Amino acid sequence: MQCKWYKTSDIVVSSLRKSVNHERMKQCLIKEAQTLLQLSGVEKITSVFFGGGTPSLAQPETIKSFLESISKHISPHSQTEISMEVNPTSIEMDSLREFKAAGVNRVSIGVQTLNTEALHILGRDHSVQESLKCLEMAKSLFPSHVSLDLIYGWPGQSLDMWLAELKEILQICDHHISLYQLTIERGTQLFKSIQENKLKLPDSDVTEDMYLQAVELLDQNGFERYEVSNFAKEHCYSYHNLAYWTGVDYIGVGPGAHGRFIPRDKGQREARIQTLEPDNWMWEVENYSHATRKCIPLTMQDQLEELLSVGLRTKSGVTHFAWSKICPKRSIKDLLLHNQKVQFYIHKGLLVLDNRGLKPSSEGMNIIDSILPDLLIAFQDANNTVIYNEK
Repeated sequence: MQCKWYKTSDIVVSSLRKSVNHERMKQCLIKEAQTLLQLSGVEKITSVFFGGGTPSLAQPETIKSFLESISKHISPHSQTEISMEVNPTSIEMDSLREFKAAGVNRVSIGVQTLNTEALHILGRDHSVQESLKCLEMAKSLFPSHVSLDLIYGWPGQSLDMWLAELKEILQICDHHISLYQLTIERGTQLFKSIQENKLKLPDSDVTEDMYLQAVELLDQNGFERYEVSNFAKEHCYSYHNLAYWTGVDYIGVGPGAHGRFIPRDKGQREARIQTLEPDNWMWEVENYSHATRKCIPLTMQDQLEELLSVGLRTKSGVTHFAWSKICPKRSIKDLLLHNQKVQFYIHKGLLVLDNRGLKPSSEGMNIIDSILPDLLIAFQDANNTVIYNEK
């Protein structure tokens, strides 16, 4: 809950496939959303995110009808963030204006890179020119509410190439940029090419420099790093992502969607996963009103570990308020401060524990992926000791 007067939530709508029956898909999305909203007891939706795959291939009418179906949960005078992931292809660009009319007010464009060869290596089906055109169109339709996703560390990329590309991006971008180091999935053609030494990834020290110099360059251009991979000008944050990182409940609607909330007939938060295959998902929604394939009860320890894992990747860290909603009897200080490694990180100025909560310093955020395993071990040790002593 974000507010003591009513239960609130964010809603995530997963990928809408081009090949499905759009009318049937639309009706199922609406039906599942209504079922899960009722099950969760949500009274107010604070953000909506259409993502996962290629949601912008959906018909704008589907988006419009879906938003109308949940409109009673959205304050008409609020600044509710309604986001959509967009790939910069000509097909999707043609629908941007209609998506805005349907209710979308923020877009995240999967530019990935402005290097033509890299787009080919990454298997992207758009061109650099399409990216530039899509960006200009989006900026005109959603001023200050356009985000770009960029990938660094692809095969053959040098530090100089990356910085030159980022400088070019800074001349044309809007108010939000997300930077992600390339990860290689097993079984893909790219993975095979790297295994066969046909392509070579940059060394780890190079990718580390790519990130650190990008952080510095973005800061010089007015972009605040509010999460390890996310940068915003003038507080134009992704509020939907902030909800994930601060432990807010969210409902996942659609094939393969994930959610986390406390069902109204239970007292325990659950991780919920919807059926992945679209045809099976639609059949289950039509017959059972929702297609939740898996429910995983989350213990207090599960929730606190997750809060630490995602919250400490943000500039604001984990607040005492967010922690106490999950664990009202024992504070962050009670469970972590007695650990020597935690004390070391605080002494070195990598972590800050104050009256607001626990957060990384700027230097600490640079290496937070190295710090987090130690923090989680410290928490698990302390939690196990508490449980043992209470027996």
